[in-house]
Amino acid sequence: MQLEDMILVSVDDHVVEPPNLFDNHLSAEWKSKAPHITRLPSGADVWEFAGQKLPNIGLNAVVGRVPEEYGVEPTSYDQMRKGCYDIHARVEDMNANGVLASICFPSFPGFVGQLWARTEDKKLAAVMLQAYNDWHIDEWCGTYPGRFIPLALPCLWDQNLMVEEVRRVARKGCTTVSFSENPEKLGFPTLHDEYWDPFWQVCADEGMVICIHIGSAGGMSFPTMDSPVDVMITTTPISIVNLAADLLFSKILRRHPNLKFALSEGGIGWVPYFLERADYVYRHHHAWTHQDFGKQTPSECFRDHVLNCFIDDKAGVAMREQIGIETILWECDYPHSDTTWPRAPEVLWESMEKLPEADVNAITHENAMREFRLDFHPSRPKEKCTVGALRAESPNVDMAPIQGVGGTEASEDATRIVTGGDIVRQLAGAFVERS
Repeated sequence: MQLEDMILVSVDDHVVEPPNLFDNHLSAEWKSKAPHITRLPSGADVWEFAGQKLPNIGLNAVVGRVPEEYGVEPTSYDQMRKGCYDIHARVEDMNANGVLASICFPSFPGFVGQLWARTEDKKLAAVMLQAYNDWHIDEWCGTYPGRFIPLALPCLWDQNLMVEEVRRVARKGCTTVSFSENPEKLGFPTLHDEYWDPFWQVCADEGMVICIHIGSAGGMSFPTMDSPVDVMITTTPISIVNLAADLLFSKILRRHPNLKFALSEGGIGWVPYFLERADYVYRHHHAWTHQDFGKQTPSECFRDHVLNCFIDDKAGVAMREQIGIETILWECDYPHSDTTWPRAPEVLWESMEKLPEADVNAITHENAMREFRLDFHPSRPKEKCTVGALRAESPNVDMAPIQGVGGTEASEDATRIVTGGDIVRQLAGAFVERS
């Protein structure tokens, strides 16, 4: 097997929503109340909704920039590759990167629709959330059948609406829904509360994979306000271990034998030790903690229910047997700063080159296609889905590095060194205050 023969399905990318998002998905009654883009005198584009301005349209959508100009913006569409927000340009960028299909998490509403959850007028919130889901499924994903796996946002604030929306989007062909790694931080009951039982059940009934993205519980964290930003970037993926433990030792997985969770952008290298530790804790402590996994060990339960997702994780790939090859899925993270675009195949191949072909296929696309019920589209037979075939379709995509459009402080020196204390306020504004 050669690099060009791989078929890549990315289970974690992001969309920067275009200004016309709501144009085709609301009645005249609601269009005037929908979020809309305003350009400020500074040149920044902001979403306005319900009397508030959302501070950052393209949080960290820096794909294609020279690394010296990475930052927590862009704040305008002019600072981004068109593929961030234009579906046709996105597919061209996917072709150039050899990626067949993609799951795209939202930007301005928050990873789990926190914007709608904190909107005071809940009728307005429900209408806008449903319109967003319709746009995402029918327009963003539906424009290119077979190239995207739709991801729905949940109505966190209402159990009945939450269940109805899962059923509604399932009828539209959606197979996954986003959820928070710690809903308590968003003002909702904890993961263990029976409030969520109808949601778990309907997701199990509909075969809906629940994707939980890092940072979906109110943003990124730093050990101190003076910590370098590198600390946050390094530790954030691994921090999803807290959710993994919370899920595993909750009753959720044992009460719903068919339920699946994906740990989006969490990496996989930590999983072997986590599973070893979970089994050790169960053996040594279950007599007094009263945990009961029946005939299973915790690690076996975890493998049955949890999908582990990585961008570049050589340690994890090397330990794939201990993790469970059938649970490992690959991500590209376009257009964020961790993305491997446009060299995703080359970067991934460093981990895949010496693996058996069956393992490569499982990790690069078969696991994702099985779990998210994606099939090769009739218009694109399997042989046209490879890295080599896709790149041949879009040979003229401009991948020249972008310069002079931004940085951590777009209006100031883009090369300024930023500490955690500087950047955490911007991240908090984008992830917490508007969540």
